[in-house]
Amino acid sequence: MANLDAGPLNKIGIVSTLVDAALAFARGRPKSGALLVAAAALSSKVPALGTLTSIALRIARRLR
Repeated sequence: MANLDAGPLNKIGIVSTLVDAALAFARGRPKSGALLVAAAALSSKVPALGTLTSIALRIARRLR
């Protein structure tokens, strides 16, 4: 049976995604911030989603 409790590394990933979201809001990027908050919320169900979203947003910003 799968353990639904988030492990310590998953919790660190969620917190770092929320920090990225706060920075995005502070820098005037509300869409990125909202996307990161949503990804952090879903990270407890889908591990690494927040990290992948954060990386994808950074790559997208670099390619602009």
